[in-house]
Amino acid sequence: MVRKTNETYSYPIVEDWSTEELTDVTEFFRNIERAYDLPNGVNRQKLLNSFRRFQEINPSRTEQNNLRREFERNSGFDIYHTLKKAKENPKIKNIKQND
Repeated sequence: MVRKTNETYSYPIVEDWSTEELTDVTEFFRNIERAYDLPNGVNRQKLLNSFRRFQEINPSRTEQNNLRREFERNSGFDIYHTLKKAKENPKIKNIKQND
């Protein structure tokens, strides 16, 4: 999936999240964006930490997958492959994805 440069979209949210949870989930989605958008990508450890927090907030795999699919559909960014790259490359400091 390829995202147009100036395309805007909204993040998927769950109504019963607290403000802190909403902020933390948004940070996870922003870290995925950073992997694609920033010249040096995103810090690998920050990405993995934000993913763990995302999992804590959304313990249901079904809910995680629904949010992931919605984010990917809206943004064009691939969460699965970004996380896979981060997990398979523990010695890399930053994760950078190509558009």
